[in-house]
Amino acid sequence: MLEKAGVPSGQQVAAVKPSKERLARGPVAIVECFQKIPCDPCYTACKRGGFLPFEDINDLPRMDFEKCNGCGICIGACPGLAIFIVDETYSEDEALVMIPWEFLPVPAEGSTVQGLNREGEAISEVKVKKVRSAGKNNNTYILTLIVPKEFAHDIRSIDN
Repeated sequence: MLEKAGVPSGQQVAAVKPSKERLARGPVAIVECFQKIPCDPCYTACKRGGFLPFEDINDLPRMDFEKCNGCGICIGACPGLAIFIVDETYSEDEALVMIPWEFLPVPAEGSTVQGLNREGEAISEVKVKKVRSAGKNNNTYILTLIVPKEFAHDIRSIDN
């Protein structure tokens, strides 16, 4: 599915998802990088050791979910826009999802937008809680979205 449509299969997504126990402890990175290319900025950006060392620069990133605190620094470092933070502990009915954003206009904090799934389909209204720059000389923004909990592992972009 990935090779033909650019969308990972459910099996690929499930393979990179943290355990329910880890998700219940707070924010954690989910890396949806499924193509072997020479890239490792996620590994070098994480100072906590949340990414396991690469044996080869072409390896897919692998996480040590126990070391990840969900800070999101890896989101802005990823040139493939393939890293997301999910925090299922935000409230009983809502989760926080941090996504990379490289389009203009940048949505305003407090605005309501459509949350899109991996196929680009609108699946739920979401609220933009926070907008932050990924850093100097980096045109990526990191959006923190408040999403209905049932869509926390599906929303991967927005329609601004």
